[in-house]
Amino acid sequence: MSEPIGTIRSAHPPLAVLGGAPALAKPLPVGQLHFPAWSAYETAMRELFERQYYTNHGPLVQRFEAALRERLSVRHVVCVTNATIGLMMAVDALDLSGKVIVPAFTFIATVQAMSWAGLEPVFCDVDLRTHLMTPEFVEPLIDADVSAILPVNLWGDACPPAPLQTLADRHGLQLFFDSAHAFGCEIDARPVGNFGALEVFSFHATKVLSATEGGCICTNDDALAARLRNIRSSYGAGPLTAVPKTSNGRMSEAQAAIGLLNLERLGAVVERNREVKDRYHERLGQVTGLRLHLPRHATRTNFQYVIFEVDEDAFGLSRDELLEVLGSENIVARRYFYPGVHRSAPYRDELPRYIDRLPNTDHLGRRLIQLPSGAPVSAADVDRVCDCIELAHAHAGEVRDRLSGR
Repeated sequence: MSEPIGTIRSAHPPLAVLGGAPALAKPLPVGQLHFPAWSAYETAMRELFERQYYTNHGPLVQRFEAALRERLSVRHVVCVTNATIGLMMAVDALDLSGKVIVPAFTFIATVQAMSWAGLEPVFCDVDLRTHLMTPEFVEPLIDADVSAILPVNLWGDACPPAPLQTLADRHGLQLFFDSAHAFGCEIDARPVGNFGALEVFSFHATKVLSATEGGCICTNDDALAARLRNIRSSYGAGPLTAVPKTSNGRMSEAQAAIGLLNLERLGAVVERNREVKDRYHERLGQVTGLRLHLPRHATRTNFQYVIFEVDEDAFGLSRDELLEVLGSENIVARRYFYPGVHRSAPYRDELPRYIDRLPNTDHLGRRLIQLPSGAPVSAADVDRVCDCIELAHAHAGEVRDRLSGR
């Protein structure tokens, strides 16, 4: 993305759904998709092949864990092959059973990890402004079978950890966090990764820190860290300790190599994300019926996502109609999280009691849209996306007629 954000505003022909040509010649993705320069990647891979050490807590994984510990100011970092495996390992390390309170407004893998571990999800609604779980939503769901609370930190923001910890302690519950969206974020100068019993991050290619795939578990508890390392099954990675079962959750040396390279440039990535988000805010902040979501609790964010809420009555089109308009322009926007996990298989059939009990989750699922903001997005691309949205708003009636007539 070579052009400074804010310098380009393109003239746009008629929308593709109204007979014009697509704004972009090829699809523009929404993920972060930050990769190191080819020369750095080539050097790292050559060294890996020469060393012939590819997995099982190798030297690059150890370096990556040490760098992450320093970055996050946390006692222990346990790198894993992906965040879903990390959540499954966390359940065994915490010795959970019965039920866990979790939002339905999340990526389904959060809940599936609980199901894989034999836990029953108790679906919790979220705050309409923050999109996050709060103690007010959690406490009425606590009963004798609940063993833990699993909030999800979304959009580069974070749930309020202190009141959630107080609630968990009062009821004798474990508190741990899915922080897949929150690497590099802070609450009052304390890095996310230091809250609850543990936190799980994702290093998928769509995230702000990419190892192409992968994740890590952070904790300040020495005994818990030892259990996690033994569950991960990395021979020689720490003292032996009894665990209920082991897994193959090891991060590969290739993943760690890319993670290390991307960690070096994380500051520049976050700054670029901020510029992109500022440009979207400048262009679309005054468009009737659109509202940019901003973090409420995190005092430092990673600007990983550009999320708008679409008010159909004010904007003139529904979120899904706007998605169709953008798709015809080769702009790959996404709806998050639709449907909520409580309305997705298998939970809609196995736990039907939640279908109509999460109004805020359903409301947000109908209205939120993620716009492209990652490495493939140029300054000109941001303006083209905004041009299309402004045109869709200005010609909403005509667009709706055309879409409904298809």
